Order: sequence, then structure tokens, then C-alpha cells
Amino acid sequence: MSGIIPATFTPLPASVDEEAVQREFRRLKEESAPLSPLAEKDAAVRNVLAAVFGASPFLTRLVHAEPDFAFSCFQQAPDALFADLVSEANDAGTSEKSEAEIMRRLRIVKRRAALLIALTDIAGFWELEEVTRRLTELADAAVQAAVAFTLRKAVEQGRLLNAAPESSGYVVLAMGKMGAHELNYSSDVDLVVFYDPAKASLAEGVEPGPFFVRITRQVMKILSEITGDGYVFRTDLRLRPDPGSTQVAISVEAAEIYYQTMGQNWERAAMIKARPAAGDIELGRDFLNTIAPWIWRKYLDFAAIADVQALKRQIHAVKGHGEIAVAGHNLKLGRGGIREIEFFVQTQQLIAGGRNPRLRGRSTLGMLAALADEGWIRRDVAEDLAHAYRFLRMLEHRVQMRMDQQTHLMPTDDEGLESLARFARFPNREALSAALRQTLETVQEHYNALFEEAPELADETGSLVFTGAEDDPETLDTLARMGFARPKEASRIIRGWHYGRYRAMRSASARERLTEITPHLLAALARAGDPDAGLVAFDRFLEGLPSGLQLFSLLKANPHLLDLLVTILGTAPELARELSRRPRLFDAVIAPDFFEPLPDREACERMIEEAVPEEMAYEEALDAARMFAGEQKFRIGVRMITETVTPQEASAAYTVLAEVVIARMLRLVRRQLAEAHGDFAAARVVVLAMGKLGGGEMTATSDLDLILVYDPGEDALQSNGRR
Repeated sequence: MSGIIPATFTPLPASVDEEAVQREFRRLKEESAPLSPLAEKDAAVRNVLAAVFGASPFLTRLVHAEPDFAFSCFQQAPDALFADLVSEANDAGTSEKSEAEIMRRLRIVKRRAALLIALTDIAGFWELEEVTRRLTELADAAVQAAVAFTLRKAVEQGRLLNAAPESSGYVVLAMGKMGAHELNYSSDVDLVVFYDPAKASLAEGVEPGPFFVRITRQVMKILSEITGDGYVFRTDLRLRPDPGSTQVAISVEAAEIYYQTMGQNWERAAMIKARPAAGDIELGRDFLNTIAPWIWRKYLDFAAIADVQALKRQIHAVKGHGEIAVAGHNLKLGRGGIREIEFFVQTQQLIAGGRNPRLRGRSTLGMLAALADEGWIRRDVAEDLAHAYRFLRMLEHRVQMRMDQQTHLMPTDDEGLESLARFARFPNREALSAALRQTLETVQEHYNALFEEAPELADETGSLVFTGAEDDPETLDTLARMGFARPKEASRIIRGWHYGRYRAMRSASARERLTEITPHLLAALARAGDPDAGLVAFDRFLEGLPSGLQLFSLLKANPHLLDLLVTILGTAPELARELSRRPRLFDAVIAPDFFEPLPDREACERMIEEAVPEEMAYEEALDAARMFAGEQKFRIGVRMITETVTPQEASAAYTVLAEVVIARMLRLVRRQLAEAHGDFAAARVVVLAMGKLGGGEMTATSDLDLILVYDPGEDALQSNGRR
């Protein structure tokens, strides 16, 4: 055997679509492709090509588009062929003269590499780890070439003095699967771009921010724009700090400040796999070393796990409910899927990696083994999950090879399942379904055991996950079922809270508490009848909060208060504004006597005497009186909107409150004036209530119409105070 056919080659099952197979072999012969006679005399070559022609329209097109290279795949050593392709990409970055030329050259390299890697995978020449590593090395070479070309052009244009990427002060971090050398066959590549103005050799007058943003956009165009030759890699820059409000390239100083002050737990998990891939690699390593204490906390981080759980794409309200369906199952995001294995590993790393550097690796399989070695998980669990990971990734690749689509969905029809089964070396769809169902159930069993005591981030109707850089499709479905007319807008608002743009959300503890109460909040909004409007009102409420931890903790401990809060937001905007300014007002609501009869005049007088005692200093007393009046008005207002008092009772309570506060303030002011200016011994003063107060008909929004009448006494010419 030679080329991609291994010495221990095992033939693949016959394709379901034999007609397509024969048609493509006839086409090879008509095109005089060198593969045609080779396939006629070599059964292994014919078997692999038949599998391709019967199951993958995309790979079939590549075989016809690159007949000579396809022939080479069966004749030359795959390692040498791949090395030549990487060299070709590198050369494109340093030698091509125009953007169009490098774009075309990199797309040809990608096309050939895609064919080579797929054939080695299908034939069994490379194992999964080798396949994902080669895909990642190709992505690295492409990004490096695009960066080298773009920096070189910037020098030619007089904007940069030195084109050497390694000293440019510009680094591209590979994230996710690319960072871990685990790219799948049709992966997007997740990238984050940082720059250091102090290291960049910019021409005089060139501003670093706009310059590196322009460089980044050019690099992304070279890689992602679809031309007549296709694309190199789809790129995604949304894992950078706060992507909704930051540029595509960020200074390392700004990034460090963000992560240290507002970085979220899901971003800690994402940074586990971060790897400098192109540009100034040393700068990237220094940056990762700087934020390492933030990623790897020294103490067991169980307190943050409830928030980290939101990384997981699917979190089910009832664990293990229903039978796992094979048809249409999402291999990555579905129950028992790839994401659960990755999340299982990353969570353990976040918990233990701060104290054990051996648990800080990027590789999923490598870290499964390390977790077992270090005693964090049982050996049999690590082996089960490693086997499942390899199986699911293999199947994911077969699904993506069909049309070169970034999909993880199993076929939904019997014919599609049968075709995939044979492409994946199963005799029929029944055998594939049995193996897949057993694998998914094994993963789910281990995952559920890991989080048996963890709080759900789900509503009874489905998943509610709002961390990460993009909308969670299952969460959008859940929001729609809950009654949200604009689920994407709702998701955008909620995900925005976690970036610390509001004062109340700037502490990690506040964000973690809000994550825990979010499902209950959304359920309360849904019960209120107009969840979209309610969510906008809650967002305004959050924006005005001075801090959030105390209120969120209160709501977590008393989830029934969420319905009350939603009612306040929807029906009493003035109460909502007051609560936003002074969230401690909610403390009164949980007092045992809150729903007791409203205080009468005598009780109200005792309360204000306690709140504003006679010996209190003047300015302090004014503040205490404002607080007392605000709390009592809030209490009466809440009782009104919860319909636990009648409008007449509320009006009487507002009137009594106003009268006792006026009486207390009158005594306070008279005392203050007497201390400063003396008094009139025989003076008499009365405050006359007019309007609503005079008629005993006060409301929450009533002003106080007052007239102060005084009599200084007979022969009173001046006070008895100091002159």
C-alpha cells in the first residue's frame, strides 16, 4: 500500500448510493484523471473513492477539481504532502504581491489540505488526534501567512517600520478548538487579537488603535471572504472582551484590566485553551502569564461553579428525561454530546488547576488522563469519556465532510442515517444508532453525576443560558415558548448584563448571583403577561442600581419576591425608580409584619420617634426622616399594587405618614432655629394642610400644599438668642 492507504487497511461498507458512485467513476474516466486507472487496479483506492463518491458531494467536487493532487494523495506519504502544503502557505505570506494573489493561493492550499486530511481520516491512516492536529496546523499557517502579508503591506505603505511579525507588538490568540489543536473538519476559528503600542514600530503620526483594527480587518478578509476559490477559514472574533462594545483589536493593557476587574467565569474557561498562534508570539505568552492568576485561582473554586455551568450549551430542567433520539441529534450541543465532555474537563480544571499546574493543559483528551492521574476523577470515567470523545468527533467529521458545513446535526431521515453509518464504517444505521445512543447515555451519566448537587440554569420549559459570545439556540427556543416575542433581543439584553457595563454588575459575585436567579426572573416576567416589556423595565432598573450583590442575594433567598419586583416594574414606575436608587427598601418586604394592617397614627408616631430621635443632629435627622418617609411610602405603594389594602386605606395611610413627618420636622426645625438664633417664649406655630392633605385624600404622587401660620406673642420684638 502507499499514500493514504494504511498497511492494515479495512474496506469501508458499500455506499447506499451506488448509482452516484458509478457515475463519478465514469466521470473520472472521461476526464482522463490519473486516479481512474489507479482505482481500476487497486481495490483499496477504489473502496475509499467509492465511500467519498457515495456520501460526500463536497469531497467529490474536490477530487474532480484537484485530479493531480488527489492522485498524489494515493501515491505519496501524507506527512510529506501536508508539510509541503504548510510550506506553500508560509511562502504565500512572504512572497505574494497582492491581496488577491495571497487569497487565491491560500484557498488552493486549504482545498488540497481538506482533501488530503479527509482521505487520511476516511482510510484510517491518521487517528483522530492527528487529524485535528493537522487541521489546526493548517489554520495556524493560514493565519500566520495572512498576518505576515498584511504587516508587510503596511511597511510598503509607510505606516509601519518593521514587518517582522515576531516583534510587531501584534498577536493573534487561537481560542477554543484551534487553541487546543482540536479543530474539527469544518471549524470556524475563534481568534482574539491584542496589541502593545509600546512594542509596535509604527510610523510617526500613526495611531496604534485604528492601525491594528485595520490590520485585523484585512487579516480576517484574507481568511474569510468567499471568492471564486472559496474561503480559507471562517473566523470569529467574538471571544474578545465585551465584543458588543470593543474593537476587533484591543490593547493588552485594556484587556488585562478587563479580565482582572470584569472577566466572567466562562471567559476563564475559554482562556484555558488560549494559545498565541500568529504575530508576536512572545507578547501573547507574556499576556497569558499576566492573567494566569485570574484564570487559575489558587483555592478550590466551588463558589463560582454555578456561574461556570452556563458555559454548557444544554442544561435540562429534568436530568435524563425522555429517550435520546439519534435522528437529528446535535453531536456537539445535544445531551451527552461533545460539549458535555469538554465542559466536564474544563470545570474540573477551573476547580483544581489553581493549585495543580499539571491540570492546566489545553487538550481535552490529555486533561482527561491528567485528571485521572491526579485522582480527580476515576480512571474508568476518564476512559469512558475519552472513548466517547473520539467516537463523537469522528462522527462529527463525517457529518461535516458531506457538504463542508459547520454542522453537528445527525441526519433526520433513514436514508441519510444509512449513508452516514456506512461512511463511518458501520454495517447499517441500526448499528450506528445503537453505538451512538450508548455513547450519549454514558456521557450524560458521568456529566450528571458531576453536577448532581448543582443548581439548574434552566426553567421548566428548557435551557436558559446567557453566557458566551453568541446566542444559545435552545435558549432562544425556550424564551419563545415562555412568551417572549423577541427572544434574540431578550438574549442580547441578558448577555449584556454579564459584561459589567452597569455599576450593579461590576463584581463577579453579583454576576454569579444574577446567573442563579435569572431563570426565576424570566419565569416571573412570563407570568406577568408582557415579558418583553418587563425585561426592558428590569434592564432600566439594573442600570440605576448602585450595587447588585445585596439585592440579588435577597432575591435568591426569597424567589417569591421576583413576582413582586416584576409587578412593581410593570405597574409602578415611580416605586421602581425609588427601589433602584435604594434597593435596601426591599428588606422591608420580607419583614414578618409587612402585610399586617398599615400603622395608624399612634404607631406611625412611635416609628418616626425611633427613626428620628430627638437627640439626633440636624443634618443626620433630615436624612433619617427622608429614609423613613421613603420606606413607608414604598410599603404603602407595594401594598396598593398587591391589592392587600384598598385605595381608601392607602390614602389614609399616606395622609397619616405626611402628618407625622411634618410634625416631627416642625419640631426639628424649631429646635435648630432656637439653637442658632433663639426662640420666642410665647410663640405659637401651626402648619395648615391644604388640598389633598387637607382633605385626607393623599396619593403616592401628591404634593404637600402647606401654609405655615405663626403668632410670636404679645410684645415680641426679637428672639432671645445671641446677637
